[in-house]
Amino acid sequence: QSQRRGGGGGPRADMVPEIAAAVGFVSSLLRTRGCVSEQQLQVFSGALREALAEHYKHHWFPEKPFKGSGYRCIRINHKMDPIISKAASQIGLSLPQLYQLLPSELTLWVDPYEVSYRIGEDGSICVLYEATATKPVSSYGMLTCKNQMMLGRTSPSKNYIMTVSS
Repeated sequence: QSQRRGGGGGPRADMVPEIAAAVGFVSSLLRTRGCVSEQQLQVFSGALREALAEHYKHHWFPEKPFKGSGYRCIRINHKMDPIISKAASQIGLSLPQLYQLLPSELTLWVDPYEVSYRIGEDGSICVLYEATATKPVSSYGMLTCKNQMMLGRTSPSKNYIMTVSS
């Protein structure tokens, strides 16, 4: 069992900021439609946070952030991700309601040190959370599709939060 916050030196083993970023993003998608109360959102957020922490427990490798990435990926592709539907059932949201409230195609990657998402199959990948200071050196050499998109940048990367409205 790893400590929840802080701790000694070395890489952080907890996944609190990453899960918080993912939960906050999905909750904000539900909030923008205005059909879900703040109280329901709090219950949903808590249920999703617990479900993700449990799901990722043995699949979180800060020393190799991309290991297990597929397992941690939250996906809606005309088929609802079971973790989201389970958390939504806690507040009485049915599958048809979820399909109305959330994008029909959403991919959310929750990896150590980075959380990013894509809406639509051909959409841009947007970074929700990035912990650059603690990123292990071994991951810098990996050229992922996300990193390839960043190569063309001339200015240093900044943390942006993009909101999507319909």
